[in-house]
Amino acid sequence: MKAVIMCGGVGTKMWPESRLSSPKQFLPLIGGKSLFELNWEALRLKFEASEIFLQTNADQAEMAKKLVPEILPENVFVEPEMRNQGPATGFAAASLLKRGFGDEAFMLIQADVLRKPEEIFMKMMEVSGELAETSNKYITGGIAPKSIVRGVDYLVKGELERDENGVKVYRVADYIDRSEEEKIKQYLGSDKLLIHANHTTMTPNNLLEMYKKYRLDWYEPLMAIVGGGEIVSEYAKMPKGAIEEITKQVYINGDALVVELPFEWIDFGTWESVARYLVEKNMYALDSNVMQIDSDNNFVRAKKMVALIGVNDMVVIDKDDALLICKKELTGKVGEIVNKLKEGDETNLL
Repeated sequence: MKAVIMCGGVGTKMWPESRLSSPKQFLPLIGGKSLFELNWEALRLKFEASEIFLQTNADQAEMAKKLVPEILPENVFVEPEMRNQGPATGFAAASLLKRGFGDEAFMLIQADVLRKPEEIFMKMMEVSGELAETSNKYITGGIAPKSIVRGVDYLVKGELERDENGVKVYRVADYIDRSEEEKIKQYLGSDKLLIHANHTTMTPNNLLEMYKKYRLDWYEPLMAIVGGGEIVSEYAKMPKGAIEEITKQVYINGDALVVELPFEWIDFGTWESVARYLVEKNMYALDSNVMQIDSDNNFVRAKKMVALIGVNDMVVIDKDDALLICKKELTGKVGEIVNKLKEGDETNLL
């Protein structure tokens, strides 16, 4: 089995630290280490360095290699441009096929989340890989929601396909788009509903057969790349689009399996989520250069003295050229600041 770490986004909701020159997956957020380094270390519990691949853009490839010198240069797949998940997922499969791994399972690993404990994650990968090499079904991951989470899609669990080492795999009975809130409410609390949580696992050959069936305009350039075609020009031929343009049809036709993730899946999407994780794990304490009077539950990352008086539940993120002060509950809006900076052509702050 092969692991492919996917990264390429910036994480605008974690500005001003997360920028084009220092995306969130490479920031030292957890115990002085980045999410990318922690994911690499988790994968090394099961995989040799030669079995781990990285797919990203040219700039982030260099950042990754500086943090993890163990990455093999020939195991880096560089996307020529951003064309969304549909072309990107196909490019990972095509790149592996080109290297002779067409019938070997691979899993796509997001670099900006953590999975704890890592040992359970490795068991999940093992079960998923075995299924991928004995079935042509699309395999993905899901998490049972405690309440409605907006901005994500959902899957409905069908018949139990496998239960091994605490890893349960179900057939996908239905797909629910994030816009279908009434349908989501109908299933909520029924033990049938899962938040779609990626972890695509297939063999390159089987995944590309799905592309051939449902998106020929993606399949043909990808196979041209496999055959030795020029990557930049062939990649540009693929229309931008989400992988759901294929997987929605796969779900409807009953050709998909979902693994109910047996580990803690921690998504660091905002500064609030980082603060909550560090506090829960007893990994956060205010620095000696932070002074508080009548203030509580604040999260500060700064190199200079910060004095807080009469404020609670705040996030203070200080960079040399920018300062963010925000209520924790509103950190999901930080990306709007980045949009305004783009509108104002403040490229030095992006």
